[in-house]
Amino acid sequence: MSKLTCECGHVNPRGTIACESCGKPLAANDNQEKLLDMKYEGVARRSQTYTTTMIDKVWMFFSSVKVGIWIIVITLLASSIGTIYPQEMYIPPTVSPVDYYADEYGLAGQLYYQLGFHNLYSSWWYMLLIASLGVSILIASIDRFFPLYRALKKQRVTKHANFLKRQRIFGTSEVEDVDQKFNVVKERLIEKKYNVKEENGNLLAEKNRFARWGPYVNHIGLIIFLIGCMLRYFPGMYVDEHMWIREGETTVVPTTGGQYHIGNEQFIIELYDEEDEVFGEAMQRAGGPVVRTYQTNAVLYERENTGAVGAEGDLVEVDRKEIRVNEPMKFDSFALYQVDYKLHELNSMTFTLEEKDTGETFGEITVDLFDPQPTYDLGDGYRIEIREYFPDFVMSSSNVPSTRSQIPDNPVFIFDMYTPETPEGEVSFVGIRTNLEPMGENDYKMTFVDVDTKHVSALIVRKDFTLPLLIIGGIIFMIGLVQGSYWAHRRIWFQQIDGKVWIAGHTNKNYLALRKDIDFSIDNTSISSPKDQLVEDEKDKN
Repeated sequence: MSKLTCECGHVNPRGTIACESCGKPLAANDNQEKLLDMKYEGVARRSQTYTTTMIDKVWMFFSSVKVGIWIIVITLLASSIGTIYPQEMYIPPTVSPVDYYADEYGLAGQLYYQLGFHNLYSSWWYMLLIASLGVSILIASIDRFFPLYRALKKQRVTKHANFLKRQRIFGTSEVEDVDQKFNVVKERLIEKKYNVKEENGNLLAEKNRFARWGPYVNHIGLIIFLIGCMLRYFPGMYVDEHMWIREGETTVVPTTGGQYHIGNEQFIIELYDEEDEVFGEAMQRAGGPVVRTYQTNAVLYERENTGAVGAEGDLVEVDRKEIRVNEPMKFDSFALYQVDYKLHELNSMTFTLEEKDTGETFGEITVDLFDPQPTYDLGDGYRIEIREYFPDFVMSSSNVPSTRSQIPDNPVFIFDMYTPETPEGEVSFVGIRTNLEPMGENDYKMTFVDVDTKHVSALIVRKDFTLPLLIIGGIIFMIGLVQGSYWAHRRIWFQQIDGKVWIAGHTNKNYLALRKDIDFSIDNTSISSPKDQLVEDEKDKN
C-alpha cells in the first residue's frame, strides 16, 4: 500500500486527511476554504482505507456508527416487546406455557408464544443481537482509537500554516517583543493547568487530553457488561431456579448435581395483629389479614463422598437457617431465597370401602397424592386398585378426563373395587365432592373420610458468577461517561509566521471556555484576540 509523505518528512498511512505530525491537509480534492475536520485529527481509519476484501467489508460494516445505532434500536425494540407479557420463567411453574399464554391473553398471547417472545432473552437471535452489538462497539472503537492515539502522540508543536488558519478559533496580530509576550502567555497558561511545550519559539498548550478517551473507556465498560450478560447463558455461570418444598420433606437442590439437599422442617407464617394500633386500620381497609413475615426453617445437607464408584454417600447436615424474604441461606456459591408459599396443599386423602345397602365399611386406605400405590389390600378378599389418577382434574376439549399438572389441586381417582361378592370388580369415579359410577350402579362405593394437608414453601436457587463482570463493566462505563462529559480536550497554538503571531485553538466541545482561556492568557500583551470563524461565517451568510 502506498504511503503519503508530507513536506515535513513524516510518512502517513494511505487515507490520511491531515498530516499526523504538522497537520498539513493532504487530500488532493480538499477544500482549502472549509474548516478542517478534527473529529479524528484527520488520520487514516482502516474502515475508510481498505474496502476490497470480504474482511474489509465486514470491518467497514461493523465500524459504522449508523449500523451500531440500528443494532441498538432493534435490540431495544425486541427487549420492549419481551416485556409486554411475562416471560416463561415468571409464569406459574405448574401450567403449560402454550395453554397459559392462550388462556390469559387470547390470540395475542398465543402469537406471542408461537413467535418465541416468551423466552426472548435466552433465544438464539436475541443473543446474536447482543453479540453483534458487542462486535460493533469493539470494531468501531479499534477503528478510531489507535489512529487517534498515534496522531495525538506524534503531533508537533509547530503546525503547518494551513492547519492553523483552518481551525475554528484563529487570529493573527503584529506584536513587538514576541519572546517576552510569549513568556507571559506561557506562565498564564500553566496557571490554567495547561501542559505547555515549546519548539523553535512556538508554543503548544494542551490540557485534558484524557477526555478524548472517555467514549472508548465507555465502550470497554459496555463490552465487559455485554460479556457478563452473555455468560449468564453458559452452564454453571448463572442459576435462577424455582423449587417447591413441603413441610417435612427433603429434596435435592437444583443444579447442584445431587451434592446438596434441603429439608423443610417447618414453614411459619405470621400475620399482623388486627388490634394493632398502627396497622389495624390499614388491615381493615385491606379487608383481610395481612402477612407480616413468612419463613422456612431449613436444614442443608451435603452428600458425603464415599470414594467408591457409583456409590452414594449419606446426607450430612452442614447448616441450619431460618430463610426469610431478603434473608437467604448461602452456601458454596449458591443462595436460597424465600419468594412464595402455598398454605394447606393437599398431601393425602383417606377413603373407606363401604357397602351401599348396609353402610358397612371394610377398612380404610390412605392415598399419598404425590406417590399413590397401585394396589391397596384390605384383607379378607377386599382390594382396591387405582386405575387412573388425575392430580389436577379437568375435562379436555374432546371430553376426556385429563390433568393440568402433577400438583394435586383437584385430585380425582378411578378406583377398581374388588370384594368377595364382586370378584370381577366395580368402577368408582371419586374426587372432591364427586362420587360417580361410570360403568353402571355398584354395590360398593369409596367414601371420602379425611384429608391431610401441608404447607409448601417456594425457594429460588441463585448462583451468579457474572455479577462481578456486570459491576466492573458498569463502573468502567460510568468512569468513561464522566470522563468524556465533564472535561474537554483543549489545545492552543501560538506561532510566529511571517513576522506575525498566529493563534489557533481547538477543543472537542465548549469553545466559549476555550476562548476565555485564550483571552486570559493574552490579556494586556497587545496580542489580538482570535475570532470564532464558524460564528463569523454564519454572520456573513445572514
